[in-house]
Amino acid sequence: MYYNNRDVRVEEKLIPEVGDNDLLIKTMASGICGSDLMEWYRIKKAPLVLGHEIAGEVVDVGKKVEKYHKGDRVFATHHVPCNACRLCLMRHETACEAFHTKNYFTPGGFSEYLRVSGKSVETGMLRLPDEMTYEQGTFIEPLGTVVRCFRKADFLYGESVLVIGAGVAGLLNIRLAKTLGAGNIIATDLNAYRLDAAKKSGAAYALSVTEATPGLIQDVNKGCLVDKVILCTSSKSAAEQALDSVGKGGTIIFFAVPKPGEMPEIDFNNYWRNDVSLKTTYGAAPSDNQEAMRLIRAKKICVNDLITHRLPLEKIAEGFRLAGEGKECLKVMIQPHQNDRF
Repeated sequence: MYYNNRDVRVEEKLIPEVGDNDLLIKTMASGICGSDLMEWYRIKKAPLVLGHEIAGEVVDVGKKVEKYHKGDRVFATHHVPCNACRLCLMRHETACEAFHTKNYFTPGGFSEYLRVSGKSVETGMLRLPDEMTYEQGTFIEPLGTVVRCFRKADFLYGESVLVIGAGVAGLLNIRLAKTLGAGNIIATDLNAYRLDAAKKSGAAYALSVTEATPGLIQDVNKGCLVDKVILCTSSKSAAEQALDSVGKGGTIIFFAVPKPGEMPEIDFNNYWRNDVSLKTTYGAAPSDNQEAMRLIRAKKICVNDLITHRLPLEKIAEGFRLAGEGKECLKVMIQPHQNDRF
């Protein structure tokens, strides 16, 4: 139960009852996401059970559910679009009202058992292939958000990419850029451990944000600013770096954004004259998650080495502390049933 970033408690609750159209999932693995640590965003609904990067085993099936059966190993997501409104039909699925207002998890992924209901049973779940572990399954949603990011960016083979912020989201963006044939990949971060991880993930250059001036970006990118800038951290200074690092004809993708009220002022004249696009990306649609699973299954994107900590549910407060400090930590994996095989 999340109260704030420094107060995450283990509490006893009854196992959710399963309705005719529901599934009960035994949560085998659940990753702590960077968005779980956005206290300014989460505190408004606290106390609540977080956790949306989950994989587990189906242990109970509603009478009207035909698609899944007991024993199935599955990935599930808490938000899904309606697939029928104007926004969904225009492929803006993550702007769909249903996507933003309906949560199909009870209580949340940081629990031993989780009820999945409604539209998520229909379109928000995937059966895991035998060769995929539960832990790999938890990366389907975060990688799905990255798949969507590159689609929104209209990425072209050979383009240069700057990823600002080398946490797990940034590293997944680097890895997908590498897989899709980026010509030059540059990463920036404050943390030396994460910069090393960025190099291992495929970045040709991993620069401290204190050094990554537009001039240095040009020096390491054949005299040009970059084609695609992906902002993966919420600091205002990082957003300013993104605005200063994009080249003519380029695109800035706001994968993350500063807190409300902290966005830097923008003089649009240079972007207008230089044909620069500023875009946002949020969440993942079912098709993005399907592509993410394909990439993991085909070993196009490796995710195992991103897990730095595995903890039982009883130590989730420590997990939030480790993830929040981010010193030598990437993905913290919570394992509510540690005695089960992974």
